Amino acid sequence: MRIAIIDESPARAAVIEEGLRETGFSDVVTLVGRVGLVARIAALAPDVVLINLENPGRDVLEESFAISRALARPIAMFVDQSDEAAIAEAVDAGISAYIVDGMRKERIKPILELAVKRFNAFSRLQTELAEAKSALAERKSVDRAKALLMKRRNIDEPAAYALLRKQAMDSGRRIAEVAEALVTASALLGDDL
Repeated sequence: MRIAIIDESPARAAVIEEGLRETGFSDVVTLVGRVGLVARIAALAPDVVLINLENPGRDVLEESFAISRALARPIAMFVDQSDEAAIAEAVDAGISAYIVDGMRKERIKPILELAVKRFNAFSRLQTELAEAKSALAERKSVDRAKALLMKRRNIDEPAAYALLRKQAMDSGRRIAEVAEALVTASALLGDDL
């Protein structure tokens, strides 16, 4: 597992790196400067990003959000002080673990594991949500296409669905694709639903 440590203080970064190495992680890279950070992190392609800060400002959280979007990887953030607004912004920025005043080398491995598990759980939820939205959109297209066929051909719903299914089979496409094509064609022709 490749781990990237982001810290403006080399001394603090060394504590994290030492904690990681003591628990068996050997592929650890420390980044000290913030210039071009997102590009440098993307080039490293780490599995996990650990960020150590004194007090996260809005710019740092926006940068963390950019890292989170660019990498789609777990991010754990260690901060010395925080408030409710900073925590909310960190969550919105995609931080998987937000640790206040708890950066000790013996805690790094469990926190890293927590960040990875939370990230994976959140990713599964996002995937399920996207699939559900897609299925709903497909269902709406099929329902609209059936309504068009029922009105145009003066047939009932099972017959309209059978027509869509037959066209999908004959053309080697999914029913949702055929339905979307029918709805689009109907809109172009000015047919009303």
